[in-house]
Parts: sequence; C-alpha cells; structure tokens
Amino acid sequence: MARRTTALGTDSSSVQDYVKVIYAFTEWQDRPITASQVAARLSVANSSASEMIRKLVDLGLVHHEPYGSVELTPEGLQLALAMVRRHRLLETFLVRELGYSWDEVHDEAELLEHTVSDTFIDRLDAKLGQPLLDPHGDPIPSAAGTINVPNAHSMRELDSGHTGRIARISDDNPDLLRFLTGEDIGLGEQVEVLGRKPFGGPLTVRLGEGPGLRELDFGDELTGALWIESVGSHPGCSLVQ
Repeated sequence: MARRTTALGTDSSSVQDYVKVIYAFTEWQDRPITASQVAARLSVANSSASEMIRKLVDLGLVHHEPYGSVELTPEGLQLALAMVRRHRLLETFLVRELGYSWDEVHDEAELLEHTVSDTFIDRLDAKLGQPLLDPHGDPIPSAAGTINVPNAHSMRELDSGHTGRIARISDDNPDLLRFLTGEDIGLGEQVEVLGRKPFGGPLTVRLGEGPGLRELDFGDELTGALWIESVGSHPGCSLVQ
C-alpha cells in the first residue's frame, strides 16, 4: 500500500476522514453514498460536505457529478484503506491490550489514527499477530492494501428460517453495543431467524445453542446493526491495490 503524501494534501485529517466514511458506507452494501449522506455521517452541514467533496475531486480522490453519488477513485480507495487499516488496528489494540470495551474504542481510535506514524501501524500490526478482524467484526486491510470482506448480510434482509453466525456488529451506536454486552450477544453467536411479528413488528430470532438457547425480539435498529454469515460460507470480495 502506498504511503500518504503531502503533495496532494492527503495528510489532511479532514480529507482522510471523508474518504474513510465514503469507503465504510459502501463496504457492506452495494448502494453508493450521496453528498448529503456524507454530511450526515460526519455531522457537518451539507454545504461543508459539498465543498470538501469538490476538493476531493480536485485531489483526484473521488468522482462526483452534481446531484449524483460520491465514488472513490483508485487513489481515493487506496487512501481510504490505509485509514481504515489504522483505525481498526488501533481499535483492536485498545481492546486487547488496554482493556477498553468495544463501545469505547471508536472515538479513541478516531483521535489516534491521525497522529501515529506508518511505522507505528506496521509494528502494531506485527505485535497483534496481523489480525484479520477488529473487535466489531470489520475486516482489517493488509499492509499490501488487500481486504477480505466476509460474505455476510444484514439481519434486516434475511428470510424466516435463515441460520448463521453473527459476523459483524456496527459500531455506530455505543448504546447498542452496551445493550448487546448486557444480553451476552457478540461475534460468533449462532442465530436463527424465526420471523417477524405482524404489522411491521420486531423480528423474532433464536440465539445461541444448547443451554444458552433463547429467543428475543429485535427492532429495526438492532437488525440493521447485525450482519449474519451463513455457516460454512466463504469470504466475500477481495480488493487488491
């Protein structure tokens, strides 16, 4: 993976945050991101997001037509994967080595990822044994710019009778992560979708196996945050830079 350079201004933390958000939005789904969605995810005004996206176009990092979606160029994807690698390795380090809980690490990693060197990240990766996934199940890009995204689907999209294991849990909402901790629900948990309650009600799922088997009702926010990988499935797409 090529290193960040100052010649294009890609050392700017704002530029790094924008390309990372654009990538993360599309990592687990095929839908492209719009300028207004970028603004919402970064909690900035639409006008501010539009101005930065124009800068990213000038830097050769994104493609964007007025009122169209925002898409990373190969150079933008390269930078995004570098930042995603930093963020997820730092999250893994904070949980494994410093005792952070998985609901605490996102904001801490956001601060650290812009300050540490490439050498530090490479050595951190080696220290951690080159992990493939972060504490939330998100894949960690390799130093060569390769990322393997598990072949998992949002629980919200699954039909009744679908079985698998929790492969990824979105870290967007710390309160949701704390709820799951309290319910002893985490990565690798076996899941069977039983069906949805009438009139747009919650989704009933069976969790665990053996003595730990239980049934719970999950609302839309929970089902949208959980990604299920069918048992025996293989890793999904691989991006090589």
